[in-house]
Amino acid sequence: MKSITKEVQEKITPSEAVEMLKNGNQRFLNKAQKEHSLYQQIEETGAGQNPYAAVLSCIDSRVPVEVVFDQGIGDVFSARVAGNVISGDVLGSLEYACGVAGSKAIMVLGHTKCGAVTAACQDVELGNITGLLSKVKPAIKTIEDKTGGRDVETVSIENVKQSIADIKTKSDILRDLEAEGKIKIVGAIYHVESGSVTFL
Repeated sequence: MKSITKEVQEKITPSEAVEMLKNGNQRFLNKAQKEHSLYQQIEETGAGQNPYAAVLSCIDSRVPVEVVFDQGIGDVFSARVAGNVISGDVLGSLEYACGVAGSKAIMVLGHTKCGAVTAACQDVELGNITGLLSKVKPAIKTIEDKTGGRDVETVSIENVKQSIADIKTKSDILRDLEAEGKIKIVGAIYHVESGSVTFL
């Protein structure tokens, strides 16, 4: 499997980019992954890269983005932070991916059994973790207001939606690119129990 060239990247539409991620996860589930010539891809991307999508996911070791979406070297940008939350550095990374490097889609990928969301629901406070987990609190409040509880899986879904809202609120670049139809911003949940991805 060859790496994506600039010419190929430019022809991919935002909707096609999302479908490529969906199809990759389906191949993963079907145990029908493509044969990625990783060393060939290293050679092909040595002088530059043309990823078609950027995925913001959690640092959880059970959610390796390139594996669960059946992607090779140079196919996707992967930004990872506990709880897949938004910060200035994450926004800058996503702006680079789409505004400079030409990616056509952003996926915010949460997951089931998320330790960061669980810790936030339990009001854990510890060093720098406290500030990070505070970014999950708006999702917790939304679910509490709706249900009166703090179900971790429900909060995880809401947290993905909150991160998408933060992207659109805090980044003029990404909001404008989406409004112009140049990128698509989507959310999804990875199920650590099965390997499947549910698109929101």
